[in-house]
Amino acid sequence: MNKSALITGITGQDGAYLAKLLLEKGYQVHGFVARRGSDMRWRLREAGVEQDVNYIEGDLMDLSSLARAMETSKADEVYNLGAQSFVGTSWQQPVLTAQVSGVGAINVLEAVRIVNPAAHFYQASTSEMFGLIQAEKQDETTPFYPRSPYGVAKLMAHWATVNYRESFGLHASSGILFNHESPLRGVEFVTRKVTHAAASIKLGLQKELRLGNIDAKRDWGFAGDYVEAMWLMMQQPQADDYVVATGITTTVRDMCKIAFGHLGLGYEGHVVIDQKFFRPAEVDVLLGNPAKAKAKLGWAPKTSLEQLITMMVDADMRRLQGQAA
Repeated sequence: MNKSALITGITGQDGAYLAKLLLEKGYQVHGFVARRGSDMRWRLREAGVEQDVNYIEGDLMDLSSLARAMETSKADEVYNLGAQSFVGTSWQQPVLTAQVSGVGAINVLEAVRIVNPAAHFYQASTSEMFGLIQAEKQDETTPFYPRSPYGVAKLMAHWATVNYRESFGLHASSGILFNHESPLRGVEFVTRKVTHAAASIKLGLQKELRLGNIDAKRDWGFAGDYVEAMWLMMQQPQADDYVVATGITTTVRDMCKIAFGHLGLGYEGHVVIDQKFFRPAEVDVLLGNPAKAKAKLGWAPKTSLEQLITMMVDADMRRLQGQAA
């Protein structure tokens, strides 16, 4: 009998890649989606799986709709990817971020506990919980020090996952994922903002790219690789928490060099530093140590940063060429 999976946040980048992976493994995939006026399924469409997902309407703030989704889906595995996931927005909408990214995760945990406590639960934690880093390389034992309302909300969800595992015996795991990108990333995120701008400038659609702190360092990987780690966590006999990262850190400046260089451009003539894009409290460096994921899950990233960025630039070139014609 095929397994059933319920994914919150299925219309996001990770949701689309995870849905594709699970469908390829023979799962019945159910997507928990809020009613929205705009087209939210474009990522699933680009991934080629839009018509293969069973959609269940609801909201992370509504425990009753989550419980019904658990009953309808008969989920063996529940992946909570739903969140207000843009760090910059969290300073303008801290209460919403706390509710959706923090309390929303607790609502999903409660729905699992009430309807099917045997289901395996995955929480999408984040490297932003480390914030003001307390160790050169961050692993599962590194103390947390979040530097944004987003990081604080995600830390709430992370510790709730640990608490439900220890209090109720749920198979509840957290993936502490470092920055992971793809052609399906929203254009508001810095990597996609850069690749989209490089393609636009190459095609004559814009002249400059305005950024904040381009010397910030991040550990960037490919979302398509990282969803495999999520699935592997759910197959383990015991639930646990895992850092998922490449173990390599790169500046935004160097990422710009790769993106613009792929198109034969120099970034220096196009990137403008704009103070409005600096964060109120900056996270200067994030660098993950994925040794535990490698040892226990057998997971390792397959895609280099250069491969990732060129993939994203090429995708943006394809999307934009129609506009430039």
